[in-house]
Amino acid sequence: MFARKIRVEYDSGGRPQPCPLKWLDSFSMRNFTNASVFDDTLPIADGQMEIGRNVPLEQLREKMEDWFRRKSYLPKEATLRVSELSAGERPVTAGNQRGG
Repeated sequence: MFARKIRVEYDSGGRPQPCPLKWLDSFSMRNFTNASVFDDTLPIADGQMEIGRNVPLEQLREKMEDWFRRKSYLPKEATLRVSELSAGERPVTAGNQRGG
């Protein structure tokens, strides 16, 4: 079901920051879109989610950005980035964070 791993970041002042798990949970737990395609989202850590094969990334980014702005999580000047991790790419964790 959750066949894809994605990274969810927001750009604040030119530096990408992982979206806090709290934000991702808020989006995933509240199906405000009434779109069942977003039922296939599972937050796993700050900036990391697993999603189903049928979840469209651009639509997910748009809906998440809208939700984060409505909740006042995302500053007005910030932009949201959602990217799929390639098969060989490991998710960012506390032990393997990439430098800036």
